[in-house]
Amino acid sequence: MIAFCDDKRIGLVVIGPEAPLVDGLADSLRGEGISVFGPSKAAAQLEGSKGFTKDLCERAGIPTAGYIRTSSLAQATVALDKFEAPYVLKADGLAAGKGVVIAPTRAEATEALTAMFSGAFGGAGAEVVIEEFMQGEEASFFALTDGATILPFGTAQDHKRVGDGDTGPNTGGMGAYSPAPVLTPTLHGEVLEKIIIPTVKTMADEGMPYSGVLYAGLMLTEQGPKLIEYNARFGDPECQVLMMRLESDLGELMLACANSSLASQPPVKRKPDSALTVVMAANGYPGTPEKGGAIDLGHAETGGAKVFHAGTTRGQDGTLRANGGRVLNVTALGGNVTEAQAKAYAAVDKVDFASGFCRRDIGWREVERETRQEAE
Repeated sequence: MIAFCDDKRIGLVVIGPEAPLVDGLADSLRGEGISVFGPSKAAAQLEGSKGFTKDLCERAGIPTAGYIRTSSLAQATVALDKFEAPYVLKADGLAAGKGVVIAPTRAEATEALTAMFSGAFGGAGAEVVIEEFMQGEEASFFALTDGATILPFGTAQDHKRVGDGDTGPNTGGMGAYSPAPVLTPTLHGEVLEKIIIPTVKTMADEGMPYSGVLYAGLMLTEQGPKLIEYNARFGDPECQVLMMRLESDLGELMLACANSSLASQPPVKRKPDSALTVVMAANGYPGTPEKGGAIDLGHAETGGAKVFHAGTTRGQDGTLRANGGRVLNVTALGGNVTEAQAKAYAAVDKVDFASGFCRRDIGWREVERETRQEAE
């Protein structure tokens, strides 16, 4: 990678996936004088280890769910006594967005723990964090930081379950919309003051300054916003809706993060529109996806929609084909979420992807709220 950057005279490297961040690629590049957008190996522990983040929250007084870290099945089984159903079980390490199990009963929790410690998530499950179940609505908050200055970047709400009505197993995300109006200006300020700022300050104070995008997954509880987890990247499918609304120069912002000059940047400018994205996944996802299915995008991008490719390839005959679990992100803008949803699904219906599927209810919570508001 370093040789490639030298050969091509690369001035800025943007590291998108979590695995190379956690592996320390940013440190290797910075060691050679190459500017990087993305946290160091030490700072990327915020995503790479659930236990690391929970411990940081405890030290910094950041609101989050109660938890116990466990490193064996026997220890985890005993720890279950401290919690009530449903049980939230999280593989400590990276598990491609699939390492969280919410078990409705003690028996199912024990079964899930047995699978985790038996290698269901590989090395990610060598340690398991057990958490109290939090009630509320989930939302995502994004901020850019160079380790000192913080710029709020946007909000979103995604849909993790594979099926309509939030049913079925968790996935990396089946769709999202931005902004998330449920994060009111008051809550926005509270998240910044009680969660984001203390995190960035604590990381800097402990010699692990965080640089890049900080993505906070939040639960909006009756006691206020609480941190569920952090991601060290823009996320998928959240990134797609954030980019559709962005008016600021993304390159300038990322370079400012890399060069510790974010304080010189103005606030992030965003379109007032809502953006909504629908993931088209291959049959079998989130299990073993059916690869190789032919895709014809047709006129999906007419009318202002945008199709982002997540898991596609070109066959030898030039045909676009599925090459992953989540294959396409069909994205559109609208005056509100209801309008953006209608435009996104109109574009989805123009895509010919016989071996694929999607949820048909992305944005349903906000559409219901907008419908009620209109009726009132």
